[in-house]
This record gives sequence, structure tokens and C-alpha cells, in this order.
Amino acid sequence: MQTLHSMKGHHDNSFASARSPDGRTFATGNQDKTCRVWDVRNLSKAVHVLKGNLGAIRSIHFTSDGQFLAMAEHADFVQIFDARSDYTKRQELDFFGEISGFSFSPDMDALFVGMWDRTYGSLLQYGRLHNDN
Repeated sequence: MQTLHSMKGHHDNSFASARSPDGRTFATGNQDKTCRVWDVRNLSKAVHVLKGNLGAIRSIHFTSDGQFLAMAEHADFVQIFDARSDYTKRQELDFFGEISGFSFSPDMDALFVGMWDRTYGSLLQYGRLHNDN
């Protein structure tokens, strides 16, 4: 295998990556508690650095329209960023428990979060509210 390009910015091991539907943007999640958003046309530095709260970013997903990017830590937090606001608007979901994974529904109206717990393992569903202003 040949290295095509080396990217600098993260300070530890990476666990997750996701490609935006726009074809120009992708994100990486890392042990250093950051998610970095990259533009494939210039990989010299990340265009955005999104910070987690407690631990490594273990999972990242873009919605199918590319409007939102969500990232999950290994426990307790999922953050959803509005890509169209240049990642300045965000919503944080805060709960107690190990996160086993998450996914957007195909119509982007729901976010499903899997919780891993021997006693209370569950699948949480969050609905999307639409602002028609």
C-alpha cells in the first residue's frame, strides 16, 4: 500500500471517518477528543476542528443531504453540527451510558443512538423538528 498524502492535525489514533455527499469534504474522529473536517482540495490543514467533551470521537456521520454532521464520543455525548452554518450551530445530546453506534434515518427525520449497557441496553430515537420560517 502506498501513502498518497499525509494529513497533520490529530495528536493520537483515529477511530472514525465519514465522507460528505458533496464529494469535497470528509471528517475524521480521533482519540484526541476532536473531529476534524477536511477539504480534499487542500489537505494541508483541517478547515474545522470540532471538540468533544470527555473522550475519543468514535463515530461520525453526515446526513444524506450533507446539511448535518453528527459525532459521538464513546460514552455520554452526541453532537450534531449544522454544516451550512460553517459548523457554528450545534445541538448536543447528553445522556449517561456507553454509545454502541448511531445513524440517521434515510429521510433524515430521525437519529437513532444505540446504548450499550448490560441491564438497560436500548435504542434511543430522536425526531427532527422542522423550522418553516
